Amino acid sequence: MARLILLTDFSEEYAKRLLNGIVAYSNEHSPWVLCKMPLSYRDVNGIEGVLEWALKWEADAIIGQFYPSDNVELFTKHNIIAIAQDFKSRFSSIPNITAEHIKAGEMGAKYFMRKGFRNFGFYGFSGVVWSEERYKGFLNFLCEAGFQNNVYQYINSDSRDLWYNEHDKLAQWLKALPKPVAVMACDDNQGHHISQLCKLHNIKVPQEVAVLGVDNDVAVCSLSAPPLSSINQAVERGGYEVAEMIEMMMRDREYRSEDIYILPTNIVTRQSTDIYATQDKHISTILQYIHNNIGEKLSVEQLSELVPLSRRLLEMNFKEVVGVPVYNYILNLRISKFTERLIDSDDSILEIAEQLGFGDCKNVSRTFKAIKGCTPTQYRLKRKL
Repeated sequence: MARLILLTDFSEEYAKRLLNGIVAYSNEHSPWVLCKMPLSYRDVNGIEGVLEWALKWEADAIIGQFYPSDNVELFTKHNIIAIAQDFKSRFSSIPNITAEHIKAGEMGAKYFMRKGFRNFGFYGFSGVVWSEERYKGFLNFLCEAGFQNNVYQYINSDSRDLWYNEHDKLAQWLKALPKPVAVMACDDNQGHHISQLCKLHNIKVPQEVAVLGVDNDVAVCSLSAPPLSSINQAVERGGYEVAEMIEMMMRDREYRSEDIYILPTNIVTRQSTDIYATQDKHISTILQYIHNNIGEKLSVEQLSELVPLSRRLLEMNFKEVVGVPVYNYILNLRISKFTERLIDSDDSILEIAEQLGFGDCKNVSRTFKAIKGCTPTQYRLKRKL
């Protein structure tokens, strides 16, 4: 049985999901005892006060959002296992539970490119490892694709407090960006902030500015208007793995610990990015209708009635602009949304198929396997803890 202190911000979905992973490990093995310590305790009492409490409580381990200046070696000197949760920087003296931030940035850039965007922005913080690495992955991917002159970065100049926002300067930056533009924020809180500013300054989301966050904090994403798309990460799996590592370190003090890396898994598309960017007004009308009615029965004949184009001309123009035929685009969009809901909801496969306009469950399972290489049930199981 381990006695663990979790020193983190429990108002964030990330901390709750991390805890869920730890609990899952505990349930499979011997029960753990947990102390949920708010960050305010560290801020008031310092790292020495946290250590004093840990010794009094007889803690075996602590996972914490430590400041770079915190003397974390104090814990190891008193035989308490210390692991740093991503906050501002990684530690070299203790293991970290961190993430593949560069991959998350690459995933965001690739996602926007597939949606037809040709102008890109990134909003983040300086001196914060997860923000800087997400920008690095975002920028590198776009540069390799030839868009190095179409990437615009806004870095918040004050990283002392991660809740701090620069309203006027950021609003000016958003207004000056060439439209349409796809903006990746370093996390969901900053994505929500961008959405707020766009609303205040009459900038249309997603038509003019598409916004993507990271962490898939459902409360924050739902609070945004329109709801914020976000990169989901396997946080529960990370919590499970860090608990497993703590158990190994408790059994063997010579155990060689390593950083735990959480992987980005998928992008949950909500209204803030639910668009395909194009300057062709007729194709834009068709795409907007498809996205707004993806759960309905859609045909090329029906779509051609929305614009002054014949069916043949619509098919030709659509393929030229988007790169795939109309039917393929509709099918790929349905499969994409089907994939998201497999992970994001507990609805049955039949229910999801009906919500997205698939004719029957067998057909969608067959199509899904052809595209993803496994059945919907197998896909869901692989991505659940």
